[in-house]
Amino acid sequence: MIEIKAVPAFKDNYIWLIINPALSTVAIVDPGDPAPVISEIERLRLTPVAILTTHHHRDHVGGVLPLLQSYQIPVYGPANETIPGRTHALVEGDRITLSGLNTEFEVLDVPGHTSGHIAYHGNNVLFIGDTLFTCGCGRLFEGTAAQLYHSLNKVVKLANITEIYCGHEYTQANLRFALSVEPDNPDTLARRDLCQSLRDHNIPTVPADLALEKKTNPFLRVNVPEVIAATEQFTGRTLYTSVDVFTALRKWKDNF
Repeated sequence: MIEIKAVPAFKDNYIWLIINPALSTVAIVDPGDPAPVISEIERLRLTPVAILTTHHHRDHVGGVLPLLQSYQIPVYGPANETIPGRTHALVEGDRITLSGLNTEFEVLDVPGHTSGHIAYHGNNVLFIGDTLFTCGCGRLFEGTAAQLYHSLNKVVKLANITEIYCGHEYTQANLRFALSVEPDNPDTLARRDLCQSLRDHNIPTVPADLALEKKTNPFLRVNVPEVIAATEQFTGRTLYTSVDVFTALRKWKDNF
């Protein structure tokens, strides 16, 4: 059995620790900042066995090389991006076995936010970086809206119990946008209240299960009539395909 722990970094980043408590081992996901990672590893007396990266943005990989100065461990990352210290280049269909944790993950290609972004799926969890956020999705820095739409379509096909581990604490801001799209969605209203309570106590709103995302995340609901109608009202034109709705929704969020 593994446990997953959030390490807050910068203003709103989460670095994830995948821990095998029986073995006192840990894999580190998207370490943008080495200092809080080292502090937590030492506090918990863990032995690092790997670093997993989802994409090349500095707030996700800036701590890799400093960590390698302390720990001689493999670094996994997307084959189609430049990742510092990477030892294993990954593409969709690859499986990685972290023997020090007694666990494994499959790799998904999920471009859009960046051109070579990947995700790690296994044990009913998904480390998705900045492709999908709780109640939102990533901005389009390198890829296209169509790419991101198809990436998210891969995610929605996973089991509803899949826990989504993304890279930032953006849920409350994303919920404000979601309620501008679907102001009467009872699941979104309930989620807003729950997340407010969590943040009032400095508790992360991440992870969230995929079932909840499907009920409340507008970017996973582009085939829902209310979302289509709201997006068409925003654009002032008819949107004929799901990709059209998604593209317009992303532009709406960019300027929200």
